[in-house]
Amino acid sequence: MSESTAIESVLSEERVFPPPPEFAAHAHIKSFDEYEKLYAEAAADPAAFWERQANELHWFRKWDTVLEWKEPFAKWFVGGKLNISYNCLDRHLNTARKNKAAIIWEGEPGEIKTITYLQLHQEVSRFANVLKSLGVATGDRVALYMPLVPALAVAMLACARIGATHTVIFGGFSADAIRDRVNDGQCKLIITADGGYRRGAEIKLKEVVDEAVEHCPTVKDVIVYRRTGSKVTMHPGRDHWWDELTGTVDANCPAEELDAEHPLYILYTSGTTGKPKGILHTTGGYLTQVAYTTKIIFDLKDEDIYWCTADIGWVTGHSYVVYGPLANGATVFMYEGAPNHPGPDRFWDIIERHKITIFYTAPTAIRAFIKWGERHPLKHDLSSLRLLGTVGEPINPEAWMWYHAVIGKRRCPIVDTWWQTETGAAMISPLPGATPTVPGTATRPLPGIIVDIVTKAGKPVEPGEGGYLVVKHPWPAMLRTLWGDDERYREAYWSEIPGMYFAGDGARRDKHGNYWIMGRVDDVINVSGHRLGTAEVESALVSHEAVAEAAVVGRPDELKGQAISAFVTLEGGRQGNDDLKDQLRAHVAHEIGSLAKPDDIRFTDALPKTRSGKIMRRLLREIASGSTVAGDVTTLEDLSVLEKLREDEE
Repeated sequence: MSESTAIESVLSEERVFPPPPEFAAHAHIKSFDEYEKLYAEAAADPAAFWERQANELHWFRKWDTVLEWKEPFAKWFVGGKLNISYNCLDRHLNTARKNKAAIIWEGEPGEIKTITYLQLHQEVSRFANVLKSLGVATGDRVALYMPLVPALAVAMLACARIGATHTVIFGGFSADAIRDRVNDGQCKLIITADGGYRRGAEIKLKEVVDEAVEHCPTVKDVIVYRRTGSKVTMHPGRDHWWDELTGTVDANCPAEELDAEHPLYILYTSGTTGKPKGILHTTGGYLTQVAYTTKIIFDLKDEDIYWCTADIGWVTGHSYVVYGPLANGATVFMYEGAPNHPGPDRFWDIIERHKITIFYTAPTAIRAFIKWGERHPLKHDLSSLRLLGTVGEPINPEAWMWYHAVIGKRRCPIVDTWWQTETGAAMISPLPGATPTVPGTATRPLPGIIVDIVTKAGKPVEPGEGGYLVVKHPWPAMLRTLWGDDERYREAYWSEIPGMYFAGDGARRDKHGNYWIMGRVDDVINVSGHRLGTAEVESALVSHEAVAEAAVVGRPDELKGQAISAFVTLEGGRQGNDDLKDQLRAHVAHEIGSLAKPDDIRFTDALPKTRSGKIMRRLLREIASGSTVAGDVTTLEDLSVLEKLREDEE
């Protein structure tokens, strides 16, 4: 690709927020100088740096080689043996954490349950014995389709304890989505529940599993956890109640000594084709990076009550609800339901009652909170909070500022983290006691992570220029392959830019060295020869007082190559009209230039999103261009949104 096709950056942001001195004084990494020294040291010898972090974990046997790299296949801590369940549980039992809360859980109807590290160890050991009693062995695959209850974490840790590879399927996917994932992984067993709660309604999970299993020949057993108590059909010989099985086994199950490269989990992500991609993560390198990044990004302390709002069905839930926090001996808060049930202040009420200190959520959620109004958080005492985080997609500066002012009261650092299902753990993020933050940027790569922004030919771009975000050196938590498809793995991540992992995201680096994520490169719009990142146009739209959320895509245009189509949701009570469209176009022109003015603006009550909250811009591109919506839509949360947008087009 020639230099002229680099992605152009049109967004400017000059507000800078240094770490609060009182926070920095007690942080794990206390200054920017300390960060820079650590980063330079790690960049000079990444293997030695990651070896030092791995030594913080418990190993049954130390490794012979830190990294074996045969592009594009990595092996970390070769010859080492460990167990993630042991690192998350057993090693805390000889410390003061034994009787500390490991998980505090609140159900949507309001039940509260606290589980100590000792109790969690016993529950996990019992369930590991249950799995073994059903013939599950090291190397077998187990599917989990459950609500956000502690039993889901128990099941994951039990699988890890005996070396079974788990694949968690978000408890809202269809029977077809379950079938495709279970069959691809050739899963032997499915763990589910009678149901779960979401926005006051029961989600009937067992019924969906029953439909899926009819077409899953490898599944021999289904374990059902009692959550709602609703009546379900149990198939004799195949279906078993969780509580009945755990009553027949003891609470002693030694953790298997597993190879560092033993497959820990497969997590499926949507492809543009109908076949989802099975991202494979292994044991030693993954735990090394998630444990380390959880500690330094969230400045985790023993007294913290840490809440990551992600569902465990997503990679954020794997890394930063279960494995990273528990490996650090943290108290993890989990909440089952929706943020607006029974009212729009549910999250703020939870923070006040449980004295949450660290709150990690998605930009999509933050924009929803803004739309619902600041009166809801202002009703609650949020003074327990000391750190805020954001994950999932770029956060626009105005949403960042609202989060900073209304939720953090201008005293809580914000860690804006960039990473992916494929990376396994965070790659770019501020360190809250060290890094000056700027609204909208994930700031700097973490120590041990070597990233760059390059052209298609692999040449680094100049500061301020947009390009392709790449990783130039293997990292411990990286995906090892796509399950059963090494060639698709090579093609998807290593064929685009020679010798580098291409993340699929466009980015730019400003004059201060901060990385700005500009969105997926397939979301870049080519307007009259100028390549614009959609995230910057969206950010300009959302900075207008009338706009709650925006998604921008390109559609074919005979004159300009591509025209800019914007789908906009408005703040509560606002009505869309031609006058407001003109105002928004003028606002974008003022913020980032007339080149970026949307050609079409469509007002909509909601945007099509995945169940993890990401806007499905691919669907919007197809709607904007008038073509048929194709490809995988199993991750779409609400199909009615798509139908409504289609109707609006007709």
